[in-house]
Amino acid sequence: MPSCKIAPSLLSADFARLGDEVRAVIAAGADLIHFDVMDNHYVPNLTIGPLVCEAIRPQATVPIDVHLMVKPVDRIVPDFAKAGAAIISFHPESSDHVDRTIGLIHDCGCKAGLVFNPATPLGWLDYTIDKLDLVLIMSVNPGFGGQSFIPQALDKLRAARTRIDAAQQRIGRPILLEVDGGVKVDNIAAIAKAGADTFVAGSAIFGTPDYAATIAKMRAELAKAG
Repeated sequence: MPSCKIAPSLLSADFARLGDEVRAVIAAGADLIHFDVMDNHYVPNLTIGPLVCEAIRPQATVPIDVHLMVKPVDRIVPDFAKAGAAIISFHPESSDHVDRTIGLIHDCGCKAGLVFNPATPLGWLDYTIDKLDLVLIMSVNPGFGGQSFIPQALDKLRAARTRIDAAQQRIGRPILLEVDGGVKVDNIAAIAKAGADTFVAGSAIFGTPDYAATIAKMRAELAKAG
């Protein structure tokens, strides 16, 4: 996969044609499929579960990147691993023991990510970063698609980038820095310059008539960002 990864969020796809949407966005150049799971408890919305993940898995020729916005989280991790998730990310507030949840995700054969809401401090990384495969910075408050990018997320991305770079030097393996919320063609370059390498975009892709053209424009902006 390229060094910068585009991860279209199915939250903004046409759910009546979900298999077609998955195939279309992969054909358009998606590197990951971002799968948002909301439980109407941890966040005020209810979306999709393991059965839908399992249903799209045969259509997904790229890794499925599952973002769990659920509480409690441990009960559902094995279900998503069995359903075909390659990466499972969760919020520290949703786990009674963050380190054990990371271990559970790995034991289930998936890569593990930790997700930071706009108001969640990065201090959790002091204790977990060496075990993580992905750090996800939320640039909106989670729960609904179509929100505007919160500019303060750029500072948080820069701080996370510094921690990740140090950790990668120490452990000798890559850790992705993902951003989710309000990512669009006109701001993706600035987000990349702040340190992100994996970009979740929902309505910015699925709300356009030509997914391939939109993803190509995003990659052109990323190329400008160096």
